This record gives sequence, C-alpha cells and structure tokens, in this order.
Amino acid sequence: MDNINNPSHYNIGGIETIDFIEAKKLNYNLGNAVKYISRCKYKGNQLEDLHKAAWYINREIENLINEAFYKSQTLNT
Repeated sequence: MDNINNPSHYNIGGIETIDFIEAKKLNYNLGNAVKYISRCKYKGNQLEDLHKAAWYINREIENLINEAFYKSQTLNT
C-alpha cells in the first residue's frame, strides 16, 4: 500500500474522501471537517480528529456569521 498517495484509511467505504469533497464542491473548512470525521476511526486518535473537525466547523460558522454581518452593514449604508 502506498502510504503517501493512498493510505488504507483513505478509501474505506468505497470512495476516497477527497473525491467526495470535490463532488460536493465543499470549501476548505468543510472539506477538512469531512476529512477528519471520515477518517477518525482509522487513524488512531479519534477524539483528536473530532476536535479538529469541530474547529473547522466552528471556523466556517464564524465566517458565515461575519459574512452576514458584513452584508447587513453594507445594506444599511
């Protein structure tokens, strides 16, 4: 098995995580969250990977909040 380009935990479930991310056209934060969630049981530190996924999800939430705030500010000026 090629541990650089195709580790065994990359395609569990029949699809590589990157292919799913690209097919769904997920942005960086959401793609990373999916990556950490989909592989967490197979890499050795499930809790750490779930914390990483949560960090990316929270960052995406903050981005959406800030974007909504910015849009509301430009509409009011």
